[in-house]
Amino acid sequence: ILAGPSGSGKSHLGARLGWTVLRLDDFYRDADEPGLPRSSLGIVDWDDPRSWNASAAVDAIQALCNEGVAEVPMYHISASARTGTHTLRRTGTCFIAEGLFAPAIVDACREAGMLDAAICLRRNRIVTFGLRLARDLREGRKPPWVLLRRGWRLLKDEPRLVAEAIAQGC
Repeated sequence: ILAGPSGSGKSHLGARLGWTVLRLDDFYRDADEPGLPRSSLGIVDWDDPRSWNASAAVDAIQALCNEGVAEVPMYHISASARTGTHTLRRTGTCFIAEGLFAPAIVDACREAGMLDAAICLRRNRIVTFGLRLARDLREGRKPPWVLLRRGWRLLKDEPRLVAEAIAQGC
């Protein structure tokens, strides 16, 4: 399991290693799902674990561990919705499950015997802020004003996020 703040390099590291990568961000809930948490920005709070389907993510990890294949959602961040599914096949014996909410499933994966290691990546907060903002603007994830305000909030919240990941076993 590879955890860390948004923009810390989790996806980049997974791609560089050449391992199969399960993108845990694909397990976000659709924005129109009732009862999603709201942020002070007046939008769905995508940084709240309740905006994410942890049990479906654990099920996909279990399928990859046991069968070497899992049907996983494709999530479009700018649309805040799933746009379909795809089949993910494990190549080799190891794979990475990476995402912001990865720490939330460390215990479940460990108890099920599906965890080799849980790691939390981090960089200097200013670097992470800049890389995250550049990526989010390039990909058109949300309107620029939302990305700036959310990014500033994430920059201030990053020490707490890293401390929680460590406390949850990363």
